[in-house]
Amino acid sequence: MLKLKNRQLLLNFNSNIMKIFLKFCYFSLLLILLSCGSDAAKKEKATKKSPVETESTPKEISATKTILIFGDSLTAGYGLDDVNDAYPAVIQTIIDSLLLDYTVINSGLSGETTASGKNRINWVLNQKIDVFILELGANDGLRGIPLKETRKNLQAIIDAVLEKNAETKIILAGMQLPPNMGEDYITEFKIIFPELAAKNELYLIPFLLKDVGGIPELNQSDGIHPTVEGQKILAKNVWTVLEPIINL
Repeated sequence: MLKLKNRQLLLNFNSNIMKIFLKFCYFSLLLILLSCGSDAAKKEKATKKSPVETESTPKEISATKTILIFGDSLTAGYGLDDVNDAYPAVIQTIIDSLLLDYTVINSGLSGETTASGKNRINWVLNQKIDVFILELGANDGLRGIPLKETRKNLQAIIDAVLEKNAETKIILAGMQLPPNMGEDYITEFKIIFPELAAKNELYLIPFLLKDVGGIPELNQSDGIHPTVEGQKILAKNVWTVLEPIINL
């Protein structure tokens, strides 16, 4: 009987030992798994770099500046086989050769008067403009429009540009009329441009058609619109005033 009890106790003891051993194995295995998971997470975290480390800060790209030439058929290149022969495109070629970061926009429209230009200006100002060249008035003079209206319209265009961006530099292209328009009218027309330039502190091209106007070989058959060679001289007249502005 005593031997049976001892045997039973031994079996119970062995069973308890086995349970403890199994529990120990279970917890050991659990700890190992948890440890592996933690190490894997650390390794994964270590291999993953933060956005600051992997993505370089975008370089600041300097936006190309804009020169917009707002004018009539002289700017549009009326009568030329290729608009790239008009003086705005010639100026762009000069700018590109000097590696200057400017884009020239030709916003010339044949037949444009100061009144129609005033009506069109807000649409043109939907873009950022760094330099604005205003070349209008010739068609007013050739049509005998009252010069008070011409002056008023040019001032309205200037005001619109500066209201949109007070930092825009404005160049006003001076114009002159042929002698058949009458001396008083011609004189009054001519002084509009320097007076507006002085009043508004603008840059002034004294006469856009200098060395071109009235010279047959530099003008088309109508005697008004420059040939390809004439347009090159217009570009030179504009560049004389424009160059120091964009090189500031």
